[in-house]
Amino acid sequence: MAADPKPLKLWDRDKGKVVEEFMPDHQTTYETRPLKAPGQWLRATPAFDKLYALYQDAPWTRRSIEPFVREYKIDMSEFEPRRYRSYADWFVREFKPGARRFPDGPNQMGAPAEARYFGWERFGPEQRFPVKGQSLAAEDILGSAERAKPFLGGPVLLMRLSPVDYHHVHYPDDGRTVEHLRLGRSLWTVAWTAVQNMPDLYIRNERQVNILETKHFGRLGFVEFGALTVGRIVQRHPLDQPFARGAGKSVFKFGGSAVAIFGEPGAWKPADDILAHTPEGMETIVRLGEPVATSVEAVP
Repeated sequence: MAADPKPLKLWDRDKGKVVEEFMPDHQTTYETRPLKAPGQWLRATPAFDKLYALYQDAPWTRRSIEPFVREYKIDMSEFEPRRYRSYADWFVREFKPGARRFPDGPNQMGAPAEARYFGWERFGPEQRFPVKGQSLAAEDILGSAERAKPFLGGPVLLMRLSPVDYHHVHYPDDGRTVEHLRLGRSLWTVAWTAVQNMPDLYIRNERQVNILETKHFGRLGFVEFGALTVGRIVQRHPLDQPFARGAGKSVFKFGGSAVAIFGEPGAWKPADDILAHTPEGMETIVRLGEPVATSVEAVP
């Protein structure tokens, strides 16, 4: 597929309307066949990722911050005020305390990432992810059929973080990590157009799989995907320690990335607006901590 970076139509929950968004990526981000785009094949390698990370961490890249903020209208008043040593340093900027809040109600799941969301209420054993016939089964993403089995027939949330987003991931509830592993290697873009052209994209990518036991939403298959120029998924919270709702979990270093959450059947239901727009192929823009699901016990 030739490069054709058309705007994405998204549902903006806070504005209550459809908005258009252009991806702030290079043209080859939209070409996902390495034989037709050898330059992108090179960019998907860990070696390129490391070299690019060194470049973006150089002091002179600070000059890229202000134009990017201005072009994409990023409200810097929401973030901790400090001098950034590089563009990469700015990319992992953190919100001021209180800039985002997780739900007080224990039965509401707060968004673990500020991102664009798809959601499915029941993920059947024959379904492909994230588009039927175009992507993967749960066992491919989670690493084995045994690991995926408890989640078949359960709900799924898929979050895409664009380069303009806050790139920290938070825990959606209190709980503990019962299993974790690192899988994949290549670093392909997770743009929706790319997923449609590379069916196995999500298992080629660097990803970290965590099985979380949570207080109000049961067991979760929580998967963090690296993407183009985002091979460094840094876990900030010790995986052998209990975690609290809203606490910082990890950070993606530079670029775009994605997170998926698999739930047990009947444990929780994705938010109505996410479910309504997913069949239309339209992601819902959700801010960190906003409700993205409700435990089934609390669903009327």
